[in-house]
Amino acid sequence: MTMPRGVLSDKVAIVTGASAGIGRAIAELFAAEGAKLVITARGESRLDAVAESIAATGADVVALAGDVGDENHARALVAEAERRFGGLDIAINNAAAMGPMGATPGIAISDWNATLATNLTSGFLAAKYQVPAMLARGAGSLIFVASFVGYTVAMPGIAAYAASKAGLIGLMKSLAVEFGPQGLRVNALLPGGTQTEMADVFAPDEQSKAFVRNLFALKRVATPQEQAQAALFLASDAASFVTGSAMLADGGVSINRT
Repeated sequence: MTMPRGVLSDKVAIVTGASAGIGRAIAELFAAEGAKLVITARGESRLDAVAESIAATGADVVALAGDVGDENHARALVAEAERRFGGLDIAINNAAAMGPMGATPGIAISDWNATLATNLTSGFLAAKYQVPAMLARGAGSLIFVASFVGYTVAMPGIAAYAASKAGLIGLMKSLAVEFGPQGLRVNALLPGGTQTEMADVFAPDEQSKAFVRNLFALKRVATPQEQAQAALFLASDAASFVTGSAMLADGGVSINRT
């Protein structure tokens, strides 16, 4: 089956956290737009199911399960993109964990470190190997999925998550300045509430879901597919003059007071 040419035709992309939620939606959309994909997540069986579904559409995709906080895995993802598809053009560093929830003084240092490893240190490790591969192609689009939490909005009880996501934005800005002269664009996508498994952890019942919906100017949360469209913009040539941006796709939660 021949894929129709899309806005990412002939581009090679890594997508982390691709077994569910926003990551899966991004992988599916990018494949539909012609990208060749290396996808990853911790859960091998779920990741393989996503890869099989994408491959059934005729897209080129390879799944490599692992922990994004492991430097060897970060290196292996880039090596696989280069081996299978000849290089790397786009990376969506999306894998994340909510981490411990509760009063900050009660958070164990082990839980704090684990959250930062998954959400922030993984971004550094990803960039360590993704950046040289993109520079070898003469250009690239490196995207971190951060959050409005810790940027425009603070919430009690999720300090580790907020700190890790805010740290990604600082990392993104540094990389954008460091490698912009060499053709690399680096941005962060800041989703608002999106109906994912992680969202169900934060708001597990209908009463709490209704409360969350009311926080947004649009009075609803996003679908993963809506966030994927925002990621597609940042990855594509439509965003050719966009770098160093913390782009909110938050349904107006950052401005709403009603």
